[in-house]
Amino acid sequence: MLPEIVTFWHGPLDGLRRLCLRSQVAAGHKVTVYSFDPVAQLPDGVGNAEAEAILPHTFADRLRPTGPDGVWRDRTILQFSDFFRMRLMARNTSESAGVWLDADILLLKSIEIDPTKPYFAWEQARQLGNSVLYLPPNDPIVAAFDALMAQDELTPDWLSLRHRLTFLMHRLRGTKRVSDVRLAIFGPAALTALARRTGELSYALPKNSFYAVHAEPKLFFEPRDFSALIRDPGIIGFHISPKGRGNQQPVPGSLHAWAAERFGSS
Repeated sequence: MLPEIVTFWHGPLDGLRRLCLRSQVAAGHKVTVYSFDPVAQLPDGVGNAEAEAILPHTFADRLRPTGPDGVWRDRTILQFSDFFRMRLMARNTSESAGVWLDADILLLKSIEIDPTKPYFAWEQARQLGNSVLYLPPNDPIVAAFDALMAQDELTPDWLSLRHRLTFLMHRLRGTKRVSDVRLAIFGPAALTALARRTGELSYALPKNSFYAVHAEPKLFFEPRDFSALIRDPGIIGFHISPKGRGNQQPVPGSLHAWAAERFGSS
């Protein structure tokens, strides 16, 4: 049985994310989007579950205060989702495994895992991506996040020297929390540092498995010859990172247009 695909979403869902969710369903997976409010326009076959049962909305207040109107600001959603995916990993069992995929992962084929082993891929030469993530519930990376969440200040013990120096400089200016430093400190950097510390880097798939177009969204949105990408047997999917183009109409001759024709558009 293929693992369930799980993710978290906050706010309206754009066309690009709906396309990606359809591709995940087409690959044969059960797909569940967790949210605090019902998500409109979810594609057929995608379930919607209550996020509060996994990680309370109030946890975001420990990352940074909301604005006067109570709305999450800055990188709150990004950082909250970094913790949310780890809470989902803690719920995994050998009988029910959930693989986290960001909502902007376009799948070309099914994901198969060994539920006893981590599953992730290199995003850059020296950094893992956490847009695709599976960890067994007893994995030491999950345990490290559990220990972090038991703290009041949420200060990781795995910060690199560069990040420790950056945080020190900010503290001298009055910043008290790591989450207030404009770094994705609980995301790929954390996963990479912890995987190195626990000896799990060897499980990482090659970059092209999921990140062939991630750093260059023009490879997805603009017309070009993409035949080598869709023929490459090592590519399982694409993390697209739309950077504001989520509702852009597919341009003829682009990988975006090919995907919309294959998986449907709405």
